[in-house]
Amino acid sequence: MSGDAVESAVRRIDEGDEPSPALTGPERQLDGRVRVIWALRALVSAFTLGVGGAVVGFFVADDPIVPGTVLFAVIFALGLAFAVLRYQSWRYEVRDDSLFLDRGVLTRVRTVVPYVRVQHVDVSRGPLERTLGLASVVVYTAGSRGADVTIPGLEPERAEDLQARLKRLAIAAEGEDAV
Repeated sequence: MSGDAVESAVRRIDEGDEPSPALTGPERQLDGRVRVIWALRALVSAFTLGVGGAVVGFFVADDPIVPGTVLFAVIFALGLAFAVLRYQSWRYEVRDDSLFLDRGVLTRVRTVVPYVRVQHVDVSRGPLERTLGLASVVVYTAGSRGADVTIPGLEPERAEDLQARLKRLAIAAEGEDAV
């Protein structure tokens, strides 16, 4: 289906609405607050490993606090750096015929999800996301296990708009039986 045909079908479904410029077109970056979520996850991991290092240090070293503190500091610093790099590498784009995701720090992953493969789209908000006013969009596909994609770190309104837009595009691409 050509891009013009998809746009025409989407306009019919939207009853004349033009596509939202905030959701289609150029690549979009995540909301910057997602870095806080990733940094907090790094903090929890660093704390857990730091406590583990202190326990091991209790049996091995004269001062159990030093190994735990060093391990905590190193893991937390790496986690913070990773959160920043992860944010800088994350992009998504709503195209005429597919959803494109580009992400990854150590391993670059580029995913193209054709709208004809979309089964349904959810918006999820975990406790940290709700606290920071963020949401994630989960796109379930007609692929094997692990073929689903998640776009984290969106404002709730943008996530709901993106969910509705992806649903409309999937319906237009597949026909009325989609989503």
